[in-house]
Amino acid sequence: MEKKNTWETYNEKQLKEVDVFADEYRNFLDEGKTERECVDYIVNAAEKNGYRELQDLIRKGGKLKKGDKVYAVWMNKSVVMFRIGERPMAEGMNILGAHIDSPRLDVKQNPLYEEGGFAYLDTHYYGGVKKYQWVTLPLALHGVMVKKDGTTVEIHIGENEDDPVFFISDLLIHLAVEQLEKKASKVIEGEALDIIIGSKPVVLGKEAAAEKEGKNKESEGKKKDKKDKKDRERAKEAVKKGILDILKKTYDVEEEDFLSAELEVVPAGKAREAGLDRSMILAYGQDDRVCAFSSLMAMMEVEKSERTACCLLVDKEEVGSIGATGMQSKFFENMVAEVMNLTGEYSELNVRRCLSSSCMLSSDVSSAFDPSFAGSFDKKNVAYLGGGMVFNKFTGARGKSGSNDANAEYIAYIRRIFEEEKINFQTAELGRVDLGGGGTIAYILALYGMNVIDSGVAVLNMHAPWEATSKADVYETKRGYEAFLRGAGM
Repeated sequence: MEKKNTWETYNEKQLKEVDVFADEYRNFLDEGKTERECVDYIVNAAEKNGYRELQDLIRKGGKLKKGDKVYAVWMNKSVVMFRIGERPMAEGMNILGAHIDSPRLDVKQNPLYEEGGFAYLDTHYYGGVKKYQWVTLPLALHGVMVKKDGTTVEIHIGENEDDPVFFISDLLIHLAVEQLEKKASKVIEGEALDIIIGSKPVVLGKEAAAEKEGKNKESEGKKKDKKDKKDRERAKEAVKKGILDILKKTYDVEEEDFLSAELEVVPAGKAREAGLDRSMILAYGQDDRVCAFSSLMAMMEVEKSERTACCLLVDKEEVGSIGATGMQSKFFENMVAEVMNLTGEYSELNVRRCLSSSCMLSSDVSSAFDPSFAGSFDKKNVAYLGGGMVFNKFTGARGKSGSNDANAEYIAYIRRIFEEEKINFQTAELGRVDLGGGGTIAYILALYGMNVIDSGVAVLNMHAPWEATSKADVYETKRGYEAFLRGAGM
């Protein structure tokens, strides 16, 4: 089945809209390089569009009626939005769900050390990465350090033009004979992904400097000996000490504050247009922030729907959707119960009816066909850049293990909605049978008995520090999400 390239379906007005939307999307990628930053952006956008904080409404004893809009944040890393529809919530919702975490390097709890004249931060990679792709790149540091008194210090270094950046070193080609004989998974080991953050030793006191130059060789008794010993100890980690002095002066944090920090190492630099025709976007974190942003914008633009519209953006998908902020937590279910309580519909049975009667698009990316590695794909069942929004009937691996497999009736219903709205879409699998595979949050929501199918944007270089998408696909996916929110409800 051949379909038109999405670019060929647009008129002049839509082509302009594509570029405007792509600019907004690139700004989101620049502003949201971590889950916390994404949540800040999302909350600001929601409040500008008239959404109220759910917990604040609960505290004030408020109620919800048709057309009302609320949001709830969990641990600053997950967020859910509801727009109350015309029909009772017990009849189900239309849900867009995506994740806002991306593969990266996390700074360990006891990370700072000095070796060979360099100060390092020790890291642990997060999610599925090719470790060798992360060396010799300019890197930025984003996150928070929380002090014992509860003060939160935001860290954001490496994105402004006058900021320093960080990097991971690699062995020069002249000495890499043994390294190049290793498998790609072993060329760079996980424990070698430590970032270099400094090389200048702290300036020692005048007496210690004089001793170093041989100008002060006379003993001044035990007091002098103790001071000299202290200065020598200090000189052993003078680069590390210099870094700690900078952290203290700039952020008022101590080395122990790393114990209660969440610092993420990500590629430095802004999202860029790619190609001479500027048809693509090259940026970090597009898996899955491309679906998160298009879901958010669809939610903001749909002003009326029969069923309650919901947008769920969660953390921890890249490591199995675990933890209090992952999809496997009860956060979403709890917030649905709270909303139904404020609409006057709450009962345990009604919550179950709502969830089981809902329809969902599990919004996650799919692998784009790469001609350079054509043998890894089934060309008849793969997503193409420019092919429009992507549907994956199932994910999982090999014999569909670990997948949500959408039923035929639901797919037919979605097809009808999209064809009525003239949404360009394609279907795909994640790689060749017995070779590919992957997972999303779809199977977790399917546990409630609701209709769920994976959908999203095709991504080239998925899970690499820099990923590529088609502007047309991003825009078309937003259009598809709008059509779903307005029309779905089997």
